[in-house]
Amino acid sequence: MTDFGSIRREFVSLPSPTQARAGTGGHPCQGLYWTPPGDRPKTAIIATHYNVDFAEHYIAPYFAARGLGFLGWNTRYRGAEDLFTLEHALIDIAVGLKWLKETARVDRIVLLGNSGGGSLMGAYQSEAQTGALAKSAHGRTEEALADLPKADLYISLNAHPGRPDVLTNWMDASAADETDPVATDASLDPFNAENGPPYSAEFIARYRAAQRTRNQKVTDWVKDELARLNAAGIPDRIFPFFRTWADLRFMDPAIDPSERPCPACYAGNPAFANRGPYGIGRNNTLRTWLSMWSLETSQCRGEPHLAKITMPALVIQSLSDTGVFPSDAKIIFNALASSDKTLEFLPGAHYFEDNPAHRDRVADLMAAWIARH
Repeated sequence: MTDFGSIRREFVSLPSPTQARAGTGGHPCQGLYWTPPGDRPKTAIIATHYNVDFAEHYIAPYFAARGLGFLGWNTRYRGAEDLFTLEHALIDIAVGLKWLKETARVDRIVLLGNSGGGSLMGAYQSEAQTGALAKSAHGRTEEALADLPKADLYISLNAHPGRPDVLTNWMDASAADETDPVATDASLDPFNAENGPPYSAEFIARYRAAQRTRNQKVTDWVKDELARLNAAGIPDRIFPFFRTWADLRFMDPAIDPSERPCPACYAGNPAFANRGPYGIGRNNTLRTWLSMWSLETSQCRGEPHLAKITMPALVIQSLSDTGVFPSDAKIIFNALASSDKTLEFLPGAHYFEDNPAHRDRVADLMAAWIARH
């Protein structure tokens, strides 16, 4: 087992080009830099999520114990998913990369896209290479987006294909009224025993189509509501989103087979979790929906960005993951433009929390792959 006794941690707290230090003293960009004892590491990993705090990421000490630096980095949106906009998140990630280059003095940087962070880190590298978002931005935002340092390697670890994709795949297609968490179309209810599990091919196709329709209906309403509010001089508003623990794969192990327990989701029993207030996308501003969750408008979908990534890439998927599935890893792998890419399936849960040996194994795999490159 890995020995973590001599690992060092440094708190890093910095302003962003598009958001200064708060009046209370906090900076928008914060994280922990994990390093081994002795000489400074020449290679460092950076991991960031849309809203989850990655400063104390479980894999950080494993990398440090193997002689690598690890920056668990947070943007201004940690814990504030309802306010997310991609452009400013990318600018905040760049603050972390610049710190690694200029202050930590590393020579090589590895982007680690873990869980929801997979598509976010893919979007970062894509923007650093192409400047696509910068072309439609203005002022300080445009300048900052045009100055994103590129990374050297990309690792996808138990990652979702994209933010709109995971929400749509998880959302309850039977939700009949966005303002009422009770209203349900029984013919589409995945928890109605008459529909399954097991679910028929016909039901699966109808359910998946209804999920996409639900996403588009919300997008259409958001556009209309934003126009209505803006005409009245109101820039935005918050709205709730219900029932997002209803991916058919949570209940039917025959769909996208793996070693996962079933029924199960990250919040426990999906039949219970789906009725509760906890879940992805549960609150949004109108602009956040368009930026993060809409299938039509969001730039947080992994495939278009991964198609621009030509650096060496490693895709890893654990087989007992209850929220990311083998087909997701294959989508990511196939989307990557790199000619040097590897796909690995390993035992373990989403964060490999089910067995410490699983964390050692995945850390060994990633460290060896980084060393070869």
